[in-house]
Order: sequence, then C-alpha cells, then structure tokens
Amino acid sequence: MTPPDPAAIEAIATLCACRNIRQAARAVTGLYDRILVPTGLRATQVTLLVALEKAGPIPFTRLAGVLGMDRTTLTRNLEPLRRAELLTLRPGEDRRVRLAGITEKGRRAISAAIPLWEQAQRQITDGLGRGRWDAVRRELQRLTALSIEGDES
Repeated sequence: MTPPDPAAIEAIATLCACRNIRQAARAVTGLYDRILVPTGLRATQVTLLVALEKAGPIPFTRLAGVLGMDRTTLTRNLEPLRRAELLTLRPGEDRRVRLAGITEKGRRAISAAIPLWEQAQRQITDGLGRGRWDAVRRELQRLTALSIEGDES
C-alpha cells in the first residue's frame, strides 16, 4: 500500500472547506452557548424555538427543512424541549404527520434569551465588522445552496 500524498494531506489539513467551516461553527456555537448559560438553553435550542415561533405549529418534515437538519437529529433536539414544556408535539390532521408548536413557556424562554443572544451576536458582528458579517452570511448561504445542489446531482 502506498502512503498518502503529503501534499494532499496538507491540503486537507489546512484548506478543507468542511473542516474549516465545522471548526468555525463549533467555535461560534460555543460562544453562544457560554453566553446563553443563564437561560438554560443552548444556541441550537434558541434557534429551534425561534423557528417554531415564526412558523406556528409545523410538521416535523417542514421544520427539519427550515432548519437544514434531518428528521432524526430534529427529533433528538426537540425531545429535551418537549420535556421542559417549551414546545408541544401532537398528531396532525393526517395521523402520519406530527406537528411541533411552541408553548407560552417556550415564548418566555425566547424572551429571556434574546438579550443574551444579542450580546453573542454583537461579539461576532462587531468583531468582523457589520459589512464583513453581511458578506460572510451571504457566502454561507451560497455554500449551503451549492451543497444542496451537489446532493441533488
């Protein structure tokens, strides 16, 4: 067996889009999680509750699409919020469809999280500069679209 090409190893170690994006995502998520500690919520949970607040009662499949995650991951993320009574899960009109919806307690949790979320958001946007953050956000949206298109070909 021939050893891997050292140049390829170096390229993957330093230039890999997946590695770099995941590393940045973990670091940014960690920042939000640390700042949100007083609420008892994680950054991903705030995002999920906000999606439910915006959408109203929504089928799992559609919610998974809105959040860009698979149903299994979504189910795993919804369960602690359901146990904490921040959201409800109920059958839809079609018994095969389950609907997720936010509770009043969930709305209060979002309200408590907003000032801390704003603090974390400011750290990122001020650190990058507003114009640069807008450009990064647009590029991340492009990357998402490219990745989805790549899955469909």
